[in-house]
Amino acid sequence: MPEREQQDQEQRREPEDDPVSDAERRRRRAQFLRELHEAKALRDRVQPRRARAARMRQVMRMRSFRW
Repeated sequence: MPEREQQDQEQRREPEDDPVSDAERRRRRAQFLRELHEAKALRDRVQPRRARAARMRQVMRMRSFRW
């Protein structure tokens, strides 16, 4: 039970209490975004027809967008 209480306290900690956690969170987010970009690029290479269709849909979306 003490382990559970300690875990609960760690989860409830305020973000500004631990500046390392903020840096760690940013590092993990950057890593995630890099991997996501890499996965999208791989998908575009593997499925060129689908990627082209997606690009065309995006272009049409942007053309119909109004400021």
